[in-house]
Amino acid sequence: MSELSQVTKEKLIADFRVVVADAEEMLRATAGQAGEKMGELRSKAQDHLNTAKAKLAEAEAALVDKAKQVGRAADDYVQDNPWASVGVAAGIGFLVGLLIGRR
Repeated sequence: MSELSQVTKEKLIADFRVVVADAEEMLRATAGQAGEKMGELRSKAQDHLNTAKAKLAEAEAALVDKAKQVGRAADDYVQDNPWASVGVAAGIGFLVGLLIGRR
């Protein structure tokens, strides 16, 4: 999965959480409203919210699983290639040191 795709999914989940929270707040605010139509609307909205929460939990679980897989793959690579990993880390450290030293 590309880095941009991962960031996009995380942003989507964060935005979706805000929408769910706003919808829940709206339902609480209209709890005192009477009327058959309002009750039906609130019931439908609550059902949709419950479905959305379940899907959000599934999406978060999928992201966590993918992050764990990436972490395991990186760990396996470092264990299989320790000197290459040390070399890459040293090279990155050297470049960061050069960039900081220029300031």
